Amino acid sequence: MSRQSPGRGVLGVGIVGLSAERGWAGTAHVPAINAIPGLELRAASASSAASSKLAAEKHGVPVACADAAELAAHPDVDLVVITVKVPYHAELVGHALAHGKKVLCEWPLGNGTAEAEALTAEAAAKNVGAWVGLQARATPAIRHAADLIAAGEIGEVLSTTLVAVGGEWGATVRPGSEYLIDSANGATLLTVPFGHAVDALAWTLGEFAEISATVATRQSTVHHTVTGEAMTMTAPDQVAVTGTLTGGAVVNVHFRGGNTRDQKLRWVISGSKGELVFVGQHGHLQFGIVELLGAKGEDKVLTPVEVPGGYELVPQGRGGPSYTVAQAYAGLLRDLEDGGHRTPTFADALVRHRMLDAVEDAAKTGIRQLHVP
Repeated sequence: MSRQSPGRGVLGVGIVGLSAERGWAGTAHVPAINAIPGLELRAASASSAASSKLAAEKHGVPVACADAAELAAHPDVDLVVITVKVPYHAELVGHALAHGKKVLCEWPLGNGTAEAEALTAEAAAKNVGAWVGLQARATPAIRHAADLIAAGEIGEVLSTTLVAVGGEWGATVRPGSEYLIDSANGATLLTVPFGHAVDALAWTLGEFAEISATVATRQSTVHHTVTGEAMTMTAPDQVAVTGTLTGGAVVNVHFRGGNTRDQKLRWVISGSKGELVFVGQHGHLQFGIVELLGAKGEDKVLTPVEVPGGYELVPQGRGGPSYTVAQAYAGLLRDLEDGGHRTPTFADALVRHRMLDAVEDAAKTGIRQLHVP
């Protein structure tokens, strides 16, 4: 595989956490990177030198690095992508920053706000491009809805309600998902699907101003789907948040663990002149598998809203997990070209981490919290 110099406009990418067997990196990041002119997947690392070699061979990556430190130091890598479990984010992002490399880290940025604060400060001190995988913002339908709202198409936003399911965090645990049920690992119903969804909501409608919340674990004993083993779940399986946004709109968001026989996601935005509604057959809004509906004035029925083609930056993986990841990568490249802010940065991630802290504080104390971004 031939390589082009970054000086000729190609950004060399190295993925930390690529697997030959399964995983988010191979499912979403590899096809997204390969679909975008201007990106070239040049290196990969996994949990060992042997597994790195297998992963590189399977996905056609030229360089297999023994570990993340070697990958971050590699001269052909311009952008380090972190796709491992949350407890390892801080250490591995640190390797990239130490070598002055651009970095894209999966969300959550850190295992808690303290880690996110430290990483954000370090990236700013080194003046290194640093982005986070809050890719729901990149969904073309969401970006179009945001523009419609900004243009006053549905009038003043009065309220918004988002209800969805997590898929995981139900009565059973699938192989490979065991670490999700332990709240100490930082990948919970609150931080992952709820975090992604409220980030898109806040980006579209404005940040939360006041927050009241209930965060609960209603099924503390769950069972493994293969072994039948009873396991203790400390992560929440219910997250319910109400409050107001900075513009005054009333907000209500409820995520629950497990699945549903109904729509997996429904997000209603009610305005003084109309409504916009997202419906989805997947509870994780960051996958972008949603349909946008709308109604204005005297309309009695919601009808599909066509999303103009310009909102889709790359037609990769429609209806699949790589779709919004590809949009985020394409947005990142454009940001580098024109200084824009299409893809969320570490600073954006820190705002969301602090907002999730406010949710937890509201749930623990029963006291309405103020959220100051």
